[in-house]
Amino acid sequence: MGLFDKKYCDFCGEKIGLLGNKKLEDGNMCKTCAARLSPWFSDRRHSTKAEIQAQLDYREENKTAVAAFHPTRKLGKYTKLLLDEEAKKFAVTGASDLVKANPDILDYSQARDCRLDIDESRHELKQKDAEGKLVSYDPPQYEYSYDFHVEIDVEHPYIDTIRFSLSNGYIKTGDRPSLPTAGAWQVNTADGMNTRMQDYYAMLDLGNEIKAAVDEMRFGPAPAPEQVPGMDTMPDGIPQPDSEPSAIPAAPPKEAVVCPWCGLTTIPDDNGCCEFCTGTLFS
Repeated sequence: MGLFDKKYCDFCGEKIGLLGNKKLEDGNMCKTCAARLSPWFSDRRHSTKAEIQAQLDYREENKTAVAAFHPTRKLGKYTKLLLDEEAKKFAVTGASDLVKANPDILDYSQARDCRLDIDESRHELKQKDAEGKLVSYDPPQYEYSYDFHVEIDVEHPYIDTIRFSLSNGYIKTGDRPSLPTAGAWQVNTADGMNTRMQDYYAMLDLGNEIKAAVDEMRFGPAPAPEQVPGMDTMPDGIPQPDSEPSAIPAAPPKEAVVCPWCGLTTIPDDNGCCEFCTGTLFS
């Protein structure tokens, strides 16, 4: 078969344009049929016709799940995490018309992990010399920008990771770097503050909120903090310490706990530390 021979879609039978072929491991697919696949599916090129047909069948069945999906909570600014808290289902989409978009509807139990990925970019700032030419500062100076993405790992026949943007592009923060710490959900505050940093911290707050929601899918609602001996309760119900705090459990539990330092639900690591802020959970 020649390079420019006519090709036809193995699913709808329509002729495929010169630049419209979506190749499979053993066949061809037109752009229209490819658009019916899950937007989070990334292995089309290495899939067989039979595997793609099975996914197309699933995507048709998913329309019924979409019709029964009633979001009670939405988290995100552009692409959103939608939660149906009554049915314990969730979806991720930027579409306003769910019926038309047909987003994958997943069970809470299919959520496996959630991470915040922050990509740092820097652009060198320059000044004009006596001749009007742009030259570097000494030492060089840079303007920093950050792009925020959420990654939700799921257990699903056609999806491994749902990755979507929080910030919809880079947020410029000025000439001081502000990278997150090892936990990725806590940050080192840059010296000083400018108005653009407000957008940076807004994205972090949003990421933390989405992370907490996915953790609740995985582990259930976070338990209410236990009152620690030696603490008095004020009339407004807020416990107040009357001595040195001792809110750290004496022995590691074999389940998720609420970190007393960062407030997130975590499974302790081998050293008994929070997986997000690395704070010590056990004495």
